Amino acid sequence: MGQKVAEKVLRYRRDASGWKICREGNGVSVSWRPSVAFAGNLYRGEGIVHGTPEAVWDCVRPAAGGLREKWDENVTSFEVIESITETLCVSRTSTPSAAMKLISPRDFVDVVLVKTYEDGTISSNATHVEHPACPPRAGFVRGFNHPCGCFCEPVPGEPDKTRVVTFFQTDLSGYLPQSVVDSFFPRSMASFYANLQKAVKKFHA
Repeated sequence: MGQKVAEKVLRYRRDASGWKICREGNGVSVSWRPSVAFAGNLYRGEGIVHGTPEAVWDCVRPAAGGLREKWDENVTSFEVIESITETLCVSRTSTPSAAMKLISPRDFVDVVLVKTYEDGTISSNATHVEHPACPPRAGFVRGFNHPCGCFCEPVPGEPDKTRVVTFFQTDLSGYLPQSVVDSFFPRSMASFYANLQKAVKKFHA
């Protein structure tokens, strides 16, 4: 599963066709196209973050007790449910209520694979999975991540810059108006980049 999701997310990265920009500003662009995995959208974010790929990766890497839950306003906790290898795990991510509490807290159980490429790119790749140690929990709506991921790519000739490309296609479940979902993702992805830049400065100054 981990290998398959990494191949899918890499295909998204390489396929430039059909994307429509829905938000641009501060050097970050967010675009979308209809998902083939579910009845929603696949979102793509891209921006340059000032910091080495290692520093940026340290802030986004999927790790229990990692930096992500310290700075990402969309992550209240990240737990490793089962560690399979050094680069493959099953995780549970909890998210807070959002969109003026129209979106209640969610949790997501995913298989996550970390890959390193020859050019120095590091990526995390995830998709939803069922796990016996992680049944639905009171107070959370169980959401489902379809193949999604994050690439931290070196910028040639600019060792202190990292191109960060993110892909989200998330079924939030529950009874949410589509308009709420459609406005939430582009906004939260844009703030992800701004908050990531602040985190890199704070933790890797």
